[in-house]
Amino acid sequence: MMIDTNILVPMKDANQNFSKVVRMVDEDGMAVILKNNKPRYVVVDFDEYNTIAAAIQMRKAKIDSIADKLIEENMEVFLELGK
Repeated sequence: MMIDTNILVPMKDANQNFSKVVRMVDEDGMAVILKNNKPRYVVVDFDEYNTIAAAIQMRKAKIDSIADKLIEENMEVFLELGK
């Protein structure tokens, strides 16, 4: 995954100057906070969070639907294995 180095903020800087993090989010859409020099946290605008959360929910619903279909199509096998 490629990360824009312009949006990286060390934890110390984020703690001492959170308004800097907020400005980055306003300007660039996100900020990545580093912990021990590794990307650890992502700060995003709340609207972006809602979009991400909705995509995750859609993905979970799709996985559940596929799992239900597989179970339904293979019920005999599962019942036999359960004996």
